[in-house]
Amino acid sequence: MSKLTNQKLQDYFFRLRSNKVFEMFVVSVIIFSALMVGAKTYELPPVLLTVTNILDWTITFIFMAEITVRFIGEPRKRDFFKNGWNVFDTLIVLVSVIPIDNSDMAVIGRLVRIFRVLRMISIIPELRTLLNSLLKALPQLGYVMLMMFIIFYIYAAIGSTFFAKVDPFLWGDISISMLTLFRVMTFEDWTDVMYDTMEVYPLSWIYYFTFICLTAFAFLNMVIGIVVSTLEEEHRLQDAERAEAEGEPTLKELQAEIQELKALIKEQHSVR
Repeated sequence: MSKLTNQKLQDYFFRLRSNKVFEMFVVSVIIFSALMVGAKTYELPPVLLTVTNILDWTITFIFMAEITVRFIGEPRKRDFFKNGWNVFDTLIVLVSVIPIDNSDMAVIGRLVRIFRVLRMISIIPELRTLLNSLLKALPQLGYVMLMMFIIFYIYAAIGSTFFAKVDPFLWGDISISMLTLFRVMTFEDWTDVMYDTMEVYPLSWIYYFTFICLTAFAFLNMVIGIVVSTLEEEHRLQDAERAEAEGEPTLKELQAEIQELKALIKEQHSVR
C-alpha cells in the first residue's frame, strides 16, 4: 500500500513539474525575486524593508518547495543530481537560506539571492540551449581569441613604436596600446585617434583600416559563425533526443532504412 501511495505521489509531482502553468509560476517568482533584489538597493522605509524581508523568505520557501517537487517527481532519485542544473538549483536554494542581517554573512546572503536570477536558465529550455551551445563553442572560440590576441599584440607593438611620441597617453607602452586598439575595434571615437596620428603620419590610416578589417570584421564574424554553428548542432541533438524519447525514428535510423530498401531493390533487380 505504501509503495502504491509513493508511486502515485511521484506520478503527481512528475506531472506537476512538467506542467506549463507550474513552470510559468516559478519563472514569475524568479522575476519577482530579481525585482526584490533591485528594490533593496534603494533607501526603503522601515515598514517596506520588513515587508521585503518577509517576501524574501517566502520566495526562498517557494524555491525549496519547487526543488522538493522536482526531486520527488524524479523517476530515479539517484539520477536527479547527475543533472548539473539540478545541482546548481539546489546549491542556490540551500545557500539562500543564509539569513540576511548585520552579520558578516549578510553580504554573501545578498549575493546569493542575486544569483537566483540565473535559475531562469535552468527553467527555460531555450536559455539552457543557448548556454550549452556557448560552453561547447568555447574550445573553438579559444583559438580564435588566441589569434586575435596575437594580432592585437603585433599591432600594439607597431602602434607603440610609431605613435608613442604623438600621444603618450594612448600609445605610451604596449599594454596601453592594446587598450587603445580595443577602443578602435569597438569604434569608440576611433576616428579621433586616427586623425591625431595622421597629422604626423599621413598614411597611418592604413594601420587602422587593416586592423579593423582583421578584428572587427573577420574575427568577430568568425566568433558569430562558430556560435551559430554550435547552436544549430545543439538543436539537432535535442531534436534527435526528443524523437528518440517519443519513439520516432531518428535521422540515422531513417538513413539506415533507406539503405536497406536500396539494397533490397538492387537484389530484386539482380534476381530478375
